[in-house]
Amino acid sequence: MNFNAMLVPVLCLFFLFPALLAQSSASNASSTSAAARALDALLQNYAYRAFVRPKTGVPYDAVVPSNLTGIQIAAMRLRSGSLRTRGVKMYKEFEIPIGVVERSYVEHLVLVYQNLGNWSLRYYSMPNYTYLAPVLGLIAYDASDLSAKNLPELDLRAFGDPIKINFSDAESAPGGSVPKCVWFDLHGLVKFSNLTAPNECSTIQQGHFSIVAETISPPIPSPARGGKESNNRRTWIIVGSVVGGVALLAFLGFLVLWARKCKQRKKMQEMEKAADVGEALHMTSVGDTKAPSATFTRTQPTLENEYVP
Repeated sequence: MNFNAMLVPVLCLFFLFPALLAQSSASNASSTSAAARALDALLQNYAYRAFVRPKTGVPYDAVVPSNLTGIQIAAMRLRSGSLRTRGVKMYKEFEIPIGVVERSYVEHLVLVYQNLGNWSLRYYSMPNYTYLAPVLGLIAYDASDLSAKNLPELDLRAFGDPIKINFSDAESAPGGSVPKCVWFDLHGLVKFSNLTAPNECSTIQQGHFSIVAETISPPIPSPARGGKESNNRRTWIIVGSVVGGVALLAFLGFLVLWARKCKQRKKMQEMEKAADVGEALHMTSVGDTKAPSATFTRTQPTLENEYVP
């Protein structure tokens, strides 16, 4: 088989693998975002069920389905103008200042609160990071129909002071790592920021929030601390490298000899072929046998007694 023909598909796989890996990662991220959006729609439905005779500005805790035990949700109905001019002093862990506005404008809105608890990692996976607090969500919806389902979110933004989130039960960051605020918007975007105070984050937009710390890999022990086992491992690595190098050189030498032998064999075949197609000698009969003879001689023979000095 031609070596170049084998090399081409290998190179194609080499160059395509990063693209395939990136595509796979993007697909996983997309599926995670879709699951989170479906959860938001479901929790909006159950949060609205808490309203029987709702009073404006009063939070109502709701009950999630049994298969989502561990998630906490609540809903609070507000007048749009009141939210903008008064804010909300404290809604669970959220402190909403004056100047928060929703778009598109509605007369009344509902702020749905989420605490995903032990479901945080499932719906908001964070490779190489550890959650120090559960994921909290704050999403605004239209309140014109409190029996509606699958409502589109309003665009909630703070144009003055930011909204503050107080993670009172946040864990301490592992030694050597720095806690970070993380924000997940409603389209799968992830952003990190510094804490504004101990266990406190801030935002100017709605979404989902938490505190995370980067996972630090344990240090690799040095050979001096590794003891006899590390020395043996290093020795085997060196021996394996030497043996592999010798085997590779032997293989390359075999390839060179094989190529040279093939070249000589091909040359011999060409010479034999040339001999077979050369000019045939004329045959003549000498007694009962046949022998090759030339068509003429260059010098005529002369008898000794015919020589005249």
